[in-house]
Amino acid sequence: MSTPHEGLTPENNQESAKKRHSIWWWISISLLIAVIVVATIAQIMFYRSGPILKGRVIETLSTRFDSRVELDNFEVSVVKGFEVSGDGLKIYPPDDVVEAGAKDPLISLDHFSFHANLMGLFLKPMHVGTVKVKGMTISIPPREMRQQAAKSDRHIGKIKIVVDEIDCEDSKLIIGTAKPDKDPKEFVLQHIVMHNVGPNEPWRYDANLVNAIPRGDIHAEGTFGPWVNESPGDSSITGKYIFDHVDLGTIKGIGGTLSSIGDFSGQLDRIVVDGVADVPNFSLDTANNPVPLHTKFHAIVDGTSGDTYLQPVDARLGRSEFSCSGAIINIKGVGHNIDLNVDVPNGRIQDFLELAVKTKPVIMTGQLQMKTKLHIRPGKESVTQKLGLNGGFKLRSIHFTNPEWQDKIDMLSLRARGDAKDAKPGAEDVASQMVGAFGMGGGKLRFSKLGYSLPGADVNLVGVYSLDGNELDFNGKVRTKAALSNMVATWWKSWLLKPVDPFFRKNGAGAEIPVKISGTKGAPKFGLDMKHKEKGE
Repeated sequence: MSTPHEGLTPENNQESAKKRHSIWWWISISLLIAVIVVATIAQIMFYRSGPILKGRVIETLSTRFDSRVELDNFEVSVVKGFEVSGDGLKIYPPDDVVEAGAKDPLISLDHFSFHANLMGLFLKPMHVGTVKVKGMTISIPPREMRQQAAKSDRHIGKIKIVVDEIDCEDSKLIIGTAKPDKDPKEFVLQHIVMHNVGPNEPWRYDANLVNAIPRGDIHAEGTFGPWVNESPGDSSITGKYIFDHVDLGTIKGIGGTLSSIGDFSGQLDRIVVDGVADVPNFSLDTANNPVPLHTKFHAIVDGTSGDTYLQPVDARLGRSEFSCSGAIINIKGVGHNIDLNVDVPNGRIQDFLELAVKTKPVIMTGQLQMKTKLHIRPGKESVTQKLGLNGGFKLRSIHFTNPEWQDKIDMLSLRARGDAKDAKPGAEDVASQMVGAFGMGGGKLRFSKLGYSLPGADVNLVGVYSLDGNELDFNGKVRTKAALSNMVATWWKSWLLKPVDPFFRKNGAGAEIPVKISGTKGAPKFGLDMKHKEKGE
């Protein structure tokens, strides 16, 4: 038998090696040429990619927003993994809106970047995963300018880039107004991510907003759009929000920590909000006594003006339930004007006194029924200094927490009924009620009418009570069932007073006596007001 190498001469082996060497040489040359060709094509495509991508970005945005687009700087970097970036992007409103007076860019970006696939240059539309954006400002022109503009039929080109996600840092939304007494409404968007950014479907978003006053962060997620080119303020928005760990102390005059959750829907110009808010330690600086406050509200926010309409708010302060409705109106350069109608159908007077008055314990307890108009004017002063109330109330089952006060009321009732001998400290508490008309401002309650009824007597007063408890100044008349001579315990005093009974017996009352209440919360003074009687005669 012979081996495979039998019959091969040295000359044959040398010739075979030369052939193999020749084949590998041609393969190497071919690969080198292929690499040079690919590198050349890549180099050509790289240099061409800048203008190609810039054109696609501008054409896509021009088509999407039906408007003029400007781009200050555009770069493509292979070092960063074929990163596309740009600076100074400006998207203007449609031409007819610009002609109506909207001069600012509709959307402006300080910087944007995204990673692209070189092969994507051959695909239309080109697909992009995430676009990173810094310093975005969206400026919605006033509604009046948008209404003046006719619907545009302008079509610049085709959508050549499709984006899955836009990730924005340090952005803001400004909704303009043409009203001279209003400031534009501005929302600071700390971080917002928008998903499925297509031209015809709503975009999903996840946003963190910064609220200036009261200071706190808002997290919201929902849908936005589709974007309405002719009238961006009409673009739809829905979502849920969480407004938590909010420091109410950033509003001068009030305090507490607020937490709120809710839903909203509508358009950028008109957003309907339904939510709840809790402040377990709500306080006013007139008292600094924390009281729990819970609210459930339905509100309409006009994004063009920043005005908010409450329709209504159902609230609970301590254990007292009440409702209010009204408006919070933005006044240019000075703040907000707040006007609310407040209705307390069956509350506890002690809950409201504990919030507003520094005295501890509160001056009285009882069941409160009240309707009042609340007004808070704009300004830099404390809320309690700007707060005004004007309304009426009724109090039932009144009990004064100061034993000295309650004793005086109990003894007055006994004397007024002719039971003067029983009018001693510690007498049984009497049931009483109060009705009145009042106004509040500058830290004081002013009563234009104050009627206090108890067994045997009716007290009608006017006067002032300061919320700090340091001023008590009332005068009026006490009408009693018994005659003046029957309101003293000793027989000789009663005998001496009988001649003057006719002078005090008036209008069906046993006696009508002018009285004055003065002093402070801790040291009230009750007495006859003979000067008042003389002036009234």
